[in-house]
Amino acid sequence: MNPIDLTTALESFETPWSPRIIAYINNYDVRIAKFAGEHVWHVHEDTDEFFLVLAGEIEIGLREDAGERTVTLRQGQVFVVPRGTFHKPSAKLGASVLLVEPTGTLSVGDQHDDVPGHIDVTTGHVAV
Repeated sequence: MNPIDLTTALESFETPWSPRIIAYINNYDVRIAKFAGEHVWHVHEDTDEFFLVLAGEIEIGLREDAGERTVTLRQGQVFVVPRGTFHKPSAKLGASVLLVEPTGTLSVGDQHDDVPGHIDVTTGHVAV
């Protein structure tokens, strides 16, 4: 149980869309990830997904009852995607993001479009 330096943790890997678990809170993972390009449309049926942009800017496409919309998040901004909402994160210029999700949550959700090779289908890798 030591402090975690986010800069050091983010410097320990390069692979985008391959989250690293940096801490556990009860039954939740605190994950960091690098975003670059587009993820895949997906949904988490039983859990919300928390995003905090540490560096850069991301967009999250949302498919809601009223139609599709895009939320833009800049450094220091937080957004929660509600459970059951199809969403697609992306980062045109790259970004670093902190995520909070229940332990064991798959990075591509419960349902998803075809997963391209640049996306790591994982429940998170423990940070070194």
